[in-house]
Amino acid sequence: MEKKTEQIREMLSFVIPCYGSELTIEAVVEEIRETMAGRPEYKYEIILVNDSSPDQVWQVLKRLAMEDDRIKSVNLARNFGQHGALMAGYQMAVGDYIVSLDDDGQTPANEVFSLLDHLREGRYDLVYGVYDHIQQTAFRRFGSWVNEKMSEMMIDKPKGLKTTSYFVARRFLIREMLRYQHSYTYIGGLIFRSTQNISTVPVKHRKREVGHSGYDLKKLFSLWFNGFTAFSVKPLRAATVIGVLCALFGVLFGIYTVIKKLVYTTQIDAGWSSMIVAVTFIGGMILFMLGIVGEYIGRIYICMNQAPQYVIREIVSQEAVQAAPDS
Repeated sequence: MEKKTEQIREMLSFVIPCYGSELTIEAVVEEIRETMAGRPEYKYEIILVNDSSPDQVWQVLKRLAMEDDRIKSVNLARNFGQHGALMAGYQMAVGDYIVSLDDDGQTPANEVFSLLDHLREGRYDLVYGVYDHIQQTAFRRFGSWVNEKMSEMMIDKPKGLKTTSYFVARRFLIREMLRYQHSYTYIGGLIFRSTQNISTVPVKHRKREVGHSGYDLKKLFSLWFNGFTAFSVKPLRAATVIGVLCALFGVLFGIYTVIKKLVYTTQIDAGWSSMIVAVTFIGGMILFMLGIVGEYIGRIYICMNQAPQYVIREIVSQEAVQAAPDS
């Protein structure tokens, strides 16, 4: 009887960032309700975060919150990106386990207990739901592949570990992630710097029925660069290595020119073309390295000015409709 009481006290917090999901978010919420009804030993809450979506999703989120006391809807003051919206939702979550999933219905909410049961049985800190076959465009698949490889190189992601936006984490891990107060948020970096006790469970990735992905090339590049500069100094080290290689190339090319002059008695070409190429190449690399250093300095400056991860304009629930303080 005591064990059953302990199980009843455990709660799941579903955190869902919403952007362009006016036509899909209700189906996601309903799927969560149906799934949780099959496991009555768990309580749950659903935190829906509107990341300043251009459609009417906020009206839908407000209505859902007023119809169900287990739902809290959060409206951000502007678009802070998926990771900023997740941090806003994590801040409000009170569950023993936090579930992150998408708002477009592609992530199977009805498989959440496959992740949770695996997490509990293996005593893992976090379990990702990974897809055997991804229902995405070739561009998005390529972007995901690049993200995986660069994460392994830059932020010490375990080699071969697949990651997605669908995962279940223990509360202590989310609490540790919330200690990060700077504006450049990257969920993967926060996870990997906190734990390596991570596992995966295969789940089905559904085909997108409505709309399209909110990530274009610009947003994907910004996300990658954000994660690597916020949680790794390896780009600076890479710049140092490139600088050394360029200098070595210059020395070797100079030695080659001297030897060529001594060996060949005929007049050799002054080499204006090769000189221009060398100067352009080395100058470009110097500017590239200065750009990386400048990016780090700029981010330090912005963080010193305490730019927020997110700003909450409004929170709607059955308990209260209130203006939230600045994050």
